[in-house]
Amino acid sequence: MKPIRLLFGAVAALLLVACGSSPQHNFYLLSAESRAIASGQSPSLGIGPIEIPEYLNRNSLVYSRGGNQLHIASFERWAEPLAEGIQRVLGLNLSAELGTQNIRPHPWPRTDTPAYAVQLWVLSLDAAGQEAELVVEWRVTRRGEPGALEQRISRLTQPLPGLEWQAVDAAGAYSSLLQALSREIAAVIRDAEAAAAAAAAADS
Repeated sequence: MKPIRLLFGAVAALLLVACGSSPQHNFYLLSAESRAIASGQSPSLGIGPIEIPEYLNRNSLVYSRGGNQLHIASFERWAEPLAEGIQRVLGLNLSAELGTQNIRPHPWPRTDTPAYAVQLWVLSLDAAGQEAELVVEWRVTRRGEPGALEQRISRLTQPLPGLEWQAVDAAGAYSSLLQALSREIAAVIRDAEAAAAAAAAADS
């Protein structure tokens, strides 16, 4: 019996060592551009829904490997669902760009419809080689008006720090891409607000 007990003990020790040496998960967040908190209440903005491809709808970061192959970084994970992170960061960025703290995530009550609503369909979000890329279709609608105020597909790129970049670099690049997208969207809303103000002044 003693050899058997020794064998079990050795196996248990090996299992403990294996568990203790297993890689730890790292968690990442998308970040908004650092600015002072907006103080205005206009315009009111609704953010969402945000649609992402199913292959990105997972905890792990996903990268392309060329062709039709993907790499799932099992130990590099998002700290929140990716679509929710995009919605959160887009709201913060647009708040700063437009000087309003009146931001509402989708869904919002029918009795409290925002002046503008921003909807996103992420077509691609990837980091490969020395570049991160975001391809996204987005639409801005204005309360009380049929159809879209603006709808387009944007392709945005951000350099990565060389070929030996890490997941933290990809998360930072994705955040920069969302900042660039936010500036495009904010410009549309800003122009619409200016046109509305000019029309109101002409009628008065």
